[in-house]
Amino acid sequence: MCRLVIADDFSVTQHVQQLVTSSAQMNYVLRVLSCHGLDNVALQHVYHATVVARLTYAASAWCGFIKASDRQCISSVMDRARHLGYCSPDTPTFEELCDTADDDLFTKALRSLDYLLHPLATSTVFYCITTLREPQTSCPLTAVT
Repeated sequence: MCRLVIADDFSVTQHVQQLVTSSAQMNYVLRVLSCHGLDNVALQHVYHATVVARLTYAASAWCGFIKASDRQCISSVMDRARHLGYCSPDTPTFEELCDTADDDLFTKALRSLDYLLHPLATSTVFYCITTLREPQTSCPLTAVT
């Protein structure tokens, strides 16, 4: 079951601990499947469909609250799976997965008029664009020392 746990102090340590525990349990399941003859490509598909999907579930909501030690725990889980052959070498790192999830969410908010966050995203982008424009004055600025 996927659920997101955010503490009163916006800590997601409990959520990360649950993810690490379930990932370790899934490594055991994958080892049993490997012993029963499942090939590496199929094991990697199972890993991606279960563990990576759990790690990235609602990542845009909680990734900003993660501590460096928790981020290291998740990275070590993925590194161990790579070492065991369950995670393909071309699978992005956890940080890259979170960045991709953020980019996808922002793109959906910008492009879809029906999306809940569209009015907020478009006004923010408009504000950023207008504040980053070049000044319209032709007068050169002089440095005051």
